[in-house]
Amino acid sequence: MEQERILDLMNKVKSGDISPQEAVLSLKMQPFEELGYAKVDHHRELRHGIPEVIFGAGKTIPQIVGIIEALKRRGSDYVLITRLAPERAEELCSQLPVSYDPVSRIAFFGKRKEPSSSGFIAVAAAGTSDIPVAEEAAVTAEALGNRVVRLYDVGVAGLHRVLSQMDVLMTARVVIAVAGMEGALATVIGGLVSCPVIAVPTSIGYGANFGGLSALLSMLNSCAGNVSVVNIDNGFGAGYLSSLINRIGEAKNEASS
Repeated sequence: MEQERILDLMNKVKSGDISPQEAVLSLKMQPFEELGYAKVDHHRELRHGIPEVIFGAGKTIPQIVGIIEALKRRGSDYVLITRLAPERAEELCSQLPVSYDPVSRIAFFGKRKEPSSSGFIAVAAAGTSDIPVAEEAAVTAEALGNRVVRLYDVGVAGLHRVLSQMDVLMTARVVIAVAGMEGALATVIGGLVSCPVIAVPTSIGYGANFGGLSALLSMLNSCAGNVSVVNIDNGFGAGYLSSLINRIGEAKNEASS
Protein backbone atom coordinates (compact mmCIF):
# COMPACT_ATOMS: atom_id res chain seq x y z
CA MET A 1 0.00 0.00 0.00
CA GLU A 2 1.32 3.45 -0.94
CA GLN A 3 0.50 4.95 2.47
CA GLU A 4 2.61 2.30 4.19
CA ARG A 5 5.48 2.94 1.74
CA ILE A 6 5.45 6.67 2.49
CA LEU A 7 5.29 6.09 6.26
CA ASP A 8 8.25 3.72 5.92
CA LEU A 9 10.12 6.41 3.98
CA MET A 10 9.41 9.00 6.68
CA ASN A 11 10.59 6.62 9.41
CA LYS A 12 13.85 6.07 7.51
CA VAL A 13 14.40 9.84 7.41
CA LYS A 14 13.66 10.03 11.14
CA SER A 15 16.12 7.23 11.94
CA GLY A 16 18.81 8.73 9.69
CA ASP A 17 18.88 5.77 7.29
CA ILE A 18 18.30 8.14 4.38
CA SER A 19 18.62 11.91 3.98
CA PRO A 20 15.65 14.26 3.48
CA GLN A 21 16.95 14.97 -0.02
CA GLU A 22 16.90 11.26 -0.84
CA ALA A 23 13.36 11.00 0.51
CA VAL A 24 12.21 13.93 -1.64
CA LEU A 25 13.77 12.33 -4.73
CA SER A 26 12.03 9.05 -3.94
CA LEU A 27 8.67 10.77 -3.54
CA LYS A 28 9.14 12.62 -6.82
CA MET A 29 9.74 9.31 -8.57
CA GLN A 30 6.83 7.52 -6.93
CA PRO A 31 3.67 9.20 -8.28
CA PHE A 32 3.63 7.27 -11.55
CA GLU A 33 5.55 4.59 -13.39
CA GLU A 34 6.33 5.04 -17.07
CA LEU A 35 5.54 1.91 -19.09
CA GLY A 36 5.79 3.55 -22.51
CA TYR A 37 2.14 2.91 -23.37
CA ALA A 38 0.83 3.99 -19.95
CA LYS A 39 1.80 6.08 -16.94
CA VAL A 40 0.61 4.00 -14.00
CA ASP A 41 -0.62 6.24 -11.16
CA HIS A 42 0.72 4.64 -7.98
CA HIS A 43 -0.48 7.47 -5.76
CA ARG A 44 -4.13 7.11 -6.78
CA GLU A 45 -4.92 4.97 -3.75
CA LEU A 46 -3.15 7.42 -1.45
CA ARG A 47 -5.23 10.30 -2.83
CA HIS A 48 -8.57 8.56 -3.36
CA GLY A 49 -8.40 5.46 -1.19
CA ILE A 50 -8.93 3.39 -4.34
CA PRO A 51 -6.17 2.13 -6.68
CA GLU A 52 -6.12 3.08 -10.35
CA VAL A 53 -8.84 1.34 -12.36
CA ILE A 54 -8.04 0.04 -15.85
CA PHE A 55 -10.41 0.96 -18.67
CA GLY A 56 -10.20 -2.20 -20.74
CA ALA A 57 -11.76 -1.07 -24.00
CA GLY A 58 -9.13 -0.21 -26.59
CA LYS A 59 -6.21 -1.70 -24.65
CA THR A 60 -4.40 -4.84 -25.73
CA ILE A 61 -4.16 -7.77 -23.34
CA PRO A 62 -0.35 -7.35 -22.99
CA GLN A 63 -0.95 -3.70 -22.02
CA ILE A 64 -3.57 -4.68 -19.42
CA VAL A 65 -1.29 -7.38 -18.03
CA GLY A 66 1.60 -4.91 -17.83
CA ILE A 67 -0.46 -2.35 -15.91
CA ILE A 68 -1.78 -5.00 -13.50
CA GLU A 69 1.73 -6.27 -12.81
CA ALA A 70 3.01 -2.72 -12.25
CA LEU A 71 0.23 -2.05 -9.72
CA LYS A 72 0.85 -5.39 -8.03
CA ARG A 73 4.58 -4.67 -7.68
CA ARG A 74 3.74 -1.48 -5.81
CA GLY A 75 1.46 -3.21 -3.35
CA SER A 76 -2.06 -2.87 -4.80
CA ASP A 77 -4.23 -5.60 -3.30
CA TYR A 78 -6.74 -5.54 -6.12
CA VAL A 79 -7.26 -4.14 -9.60
CA LEU A 80 -10.52 -3.52 -11.47
CA ILE A 81 -10.64 -3.78 -15.26
CA THR A 82 -13.81 -2.30 -16.78
CA ARG A 83 -15.44 -2.59 -20.21
CA LEU A 84 -13.68 -5.81 -21.10
CA ALA A 85 -15.33 -7.84 -23.86
CA PRO A 86 -15.91 -11.56 -23.05
CA GLU A 87 -13.51 -12.88 -25.70
CA ARG A 88 -10.74 -10.59 -24.46
CA ALA A 89 -11.52 -11.50 -20.86
CA GLU A 90 -10.97 -15.15 -21.76
CA GLU A 91 -7.52 -14.27 -23.08
CA LEU A 92 -6.71 -12.26 -19.95
CA CYS A 93 -7.87 -15.11 -17.69
CA SER A 94 -5.46 -17.45 -19.48
CA GLN A 95 -2.54 -15.22 -18.41
CA LEU A 96 -3.52 -14.00 -14.93
CA PRO A 97 -5.76 -15.29 -12.12
CA VAL A 98 -8.63 -12.86 -12.68
CA SER A 99 -12.36 -13.32 -12.19
CA TYR A 100 -14.78 -11.96 -14.78
CA ASP A 101 -18.43 -10.97 -14.75
CA PRO A 102 -19.80 -11.01 -18.33
CA VAL A 103 -22.91 -8.96 -17.49
CA SER A 104 -21.04 -5.95 -16.10
CA ARG A 105 -17.98 -6.69 -18.29
CA ILE A 106 -15.75 -6.15 -15.25
CA ALA A 107 -12.68 -8.27 -14.51
CA PHE A 108 -11.15 -8.38 -11.05
CA PHE A 109 -7.59 -9.20 -10.05
CA GLY A 110 -6.50 -9.71 -6.45
CA LYS A 111 -8.11 -9.87 -3.04
CA ARG A 112 -11.75 -8.84 -2.85
CA LYS A 113 -12.67 -6.32 -0.18
CA GLU A 114 -15.16 -7.39 2.45
CA PRO A 115 -18.02 -4.92 3.06
CA SER A 116 -16.69 -2.51 5.66
CA SER A 117 -19.66 -0.17 6.02
CA SER A 118 -22.89 -0.49 7.97
CA GLY A 119 -24.65 1.54 5.29
CA PHE A 120 -25.59 0.08 1.93
CA ILE A 121 -26.03 1.21 -1.66
CA ALA A 122 -29.27 0.48 -3.49
CA VAL A 123 -29.01 -0.01 -7.25
CA ALA A 124 -32.38 0.40 -8.97
CA ALA A 125 -32.78 -0.44 -12.65
CA ALA A 126 -35.88 0.67 -14.51
CA GLY A 127 -35.99 -2.30 -16.88
CA THR A 128 -34.33 -5.64 -17.49
CA SER A 129 -32.53 -4.11 -20.50
CA ASP A 130 -30.82 -1.66 -18.14
CA ILE A 131 -29.28 -4.44 -16.04
CA PRO A 132 -25.82 -4.50 -17.74
CA VAL A 133 -25.24 -0.84 -16.80
CA ALA A 134 -26.77 -1.38 -13.36
CA GLU A 135 -24.49 -4.38 -12.81
CA GLU A 136 -21.45 -2.33 -13.78
CA ALA A 137 -22.42 0.06 -10.97
CA ALA A 138 -23.24 -2.70 -8.48
CA VAL A 139 -20.13 -4.81 -9.14
CA THR A 140 -17.91 -1.71 -8.95
CA ALA A 141 -19.42 -0.70 -5.60
CA GLU A 142 -19.09 -4.24 -4.24
CA ALA A 143 -15.48 -4.51 -5.40
CA LEU A 144 -14.72 -1.32 -3.46
CA GLY A 145 -16.01 -2.84 -0.22
CA ASN A 146 -19.67 -1.79 -0.14
CA ARG A 147 -22.84 -3.70 0.59
CA VAL A 148 -25.20 -3.48 -2.39
CA VAL A 149 -28.92 -4.24 -2.67
CA ARG A 150 -30.27 -4.70 -6.20
CA LEU A 151 -33.77 -3.59 -7.21
CA TYR A 152 -34.34 -4.55 -10.84
CA ASP A 153 -37.27 -3.95 -13.22
CA VAL A 154 -38.81 -1.22 -11.06
CA GLY A 155 -39.48 1.35 -13.78
CA VAL A 156 -42.23 3.95 -13.71
CA ALA A 157 -44.37 2.12 -16.30
CA GLY A 158 -45.58 0.20 -13.24
CA LEU A 159 -45.13 2.63 -10.37
CA HIS A 160 -46.28 0.09 -7.80
CA ARG A 161 -43.09 -1.89 -8.44
CA VAL A 162 -40.79 0.82 -7.11
CA LEU A 163 -43.22 1.76 -4.33
CA SER A 164 -43.08 -1.83 -3.10
CA GLN A 165 -39.36 -1.30 -2.38
CA MET A 166 -39.72 1.78 -0.18
CA ASP A 167 -38.26 0.02 2.87
CA VAL A 168 -35.00 -0.55 0.98
CA LEU A 169 -34.89 2.84 -0.73
CA MET A 170 -35.56 4.84 2.43
CA THR A 171 -32.84 3.08 4.43
CA ALA A 172 -30.12 3.17 1.75
CA ARG A 173 -27.22 5.58 2.22
CA VAL A 174 -27.03 6.14 -1.55
CA VAL A 175 -29.36 5.13 -4.39
CA ILE A 176 -28.16 4.58 -7.96
CA ALA A 177 -31.09 4.94 -10.39
CA VAL A 178 -30.42 3.43 -13.80
CA ALA A 179 -32.90 4.11 -16.61
CA GLY A 180 -33.19 4.55 -20.35
CA MET A 181 -36.27 5.59 -22.32
CA GLU A 182 -37.42 8.90 -20.72
CA GLY A 183 -35.27 8.42 -17.59
CA ALA A 184 -38.03 9.29 -15.12
CA LEU A 185 -37.03 6.75 -12.46
CA ALA A 186 -34.34 8.97 -10.92
CA THR A 187 -36.76 11.85 -10.28
CA VAL A 188 -39.40 9.53 -8.84
CA ILE A 189 -36.90 7.99 -6.42
CA GLY A 190 -35.37 11.39 -5.65
CA GLY A 191 -38.77 12.64 -4.54
CA LEU A 192 -39.20 9.70 -2.16
CA VAL A 193 -35.85 9.47 -0.34
CA SER A 194 -33.61 11.79 1.66
CA CYS A 195 -30.27 10.32 0.58
CA PRO A 196 -28.22 11.23 -2.52
CA VAL A 197 -29.49 9.72 -5.78
CA ILE A 198 -27.00 9.10 -8.57
CA ALA A 199 -28.84 8.97 -11.89
CA VAL A 200 -27.41 6.88 -14.72
CA PRO A 201 -29.02 7.39 -18.14
CA THR A 202 -28.71 4.39 -20.44
CA SER A 203 -28.72 4.15 -24.21
CA ILE A 204 -31.73 1.80 -24.04
CA GLY A 205 -34.83 3.10 -25.85
CA TYR A 206 -36.56 3.72 -29.14
CA GLY A 207 -35.41 6.15 -31.84
CA ALA A 208 -36.31 9.36 -30.04
CA ASN A 209 -34.19 8.19 -27.11
CA PHE A 210 -31.22 9.30 -29.26
CA GLY A 211 -28.84 6.74 -27.75
CA GLY A 212 -29.55 7.86 -24.18
CA LEU A 213 -29.53 11.62 -24.79
CA SER A 214 -33.23 12.02 -23.94
CA ALA A 215 -32.76 10.17 -20.63
CA LEU A 216 -29.66 12.25 -19.87
CA LEU A 217 -31.48 15.53 -20.46
CA SER A 218 -34.49 14.39 -18.43
CA MET A 219 -32.26 13.49 -15.50
CA LEU A 220 -30.32 16.75 -15.76
CA ASN A 221 -33.64 18.60 -15.61
CA SER A 222 -34.84 16.68 -12.56
CA CYS A 223 -36.87 18.74 -10.08
CA ALA A 224 -35.59 16.54 -7.22
CA GLY A 225 -32.76 18.41 -5.49
CA ASN A 226 -30.95 15.27 -4.34
CA VAL A 227 -30.37 13.91 -7.87
CA SER A 228 -26.98 14.14 -9.60
CA VAL A 229 -26.25 12.66 -13.00
CA VAL A 230 -23.34 10.76 -14.53
CA ASN A 231 -22.79 10.20 -18.24
CA ILE A 232 -24.73 7.84 -20.49
CA ASP A 233 -24.13 4.16 -19.60
CA ASN A 234 -21.53 5.17 -16.98
CA GLY A 235 -22.30 2.50 -14.40
CA PHE A 236 -18.69 2.48 -13.26
CA GLY A 237 -18.73 6.20 -12.44
CA ALA A 238 -21.93 5.80 -10.44
CA GLY A 239 -20.55 2.82 -8.50
CA TYR A 240 -17.30 4.64 -7.75
CA LEU A 241 -19.04 7.84 -6.61
CA SER A 242 -21.55 5.93 -4.49
CA SER A 243 -18.66 4.20 -2.72
CA LEU A 244 -17.07 7.56 -1.85
CA ILE A 245 -20.39 8.87 -0.50
CA ASN A 246 -21.00 5.70 1.50
CA ARG A 247 -17.50 5.89 2.96
CA ILE A 248 -17.98 9.52 4.01
CA GLY A 249 -21.29 8.60 5.64
CA GLU A 250 -19.62 5.79 7.54
CA ALA A 251 -16.86 8.10 8.78
CA LYS A 252 -19.47 10.57 10.06
CA ASN A 253 -21.31 7.77 11.86
CA GLU A 254 -18.11 6.59 13.53
CA ALA A 255 -17.21 10.15 14.58
CA SER A 256 -20.62 10.71 16.18
CA SER A 257 -20.73 7.35 18.00
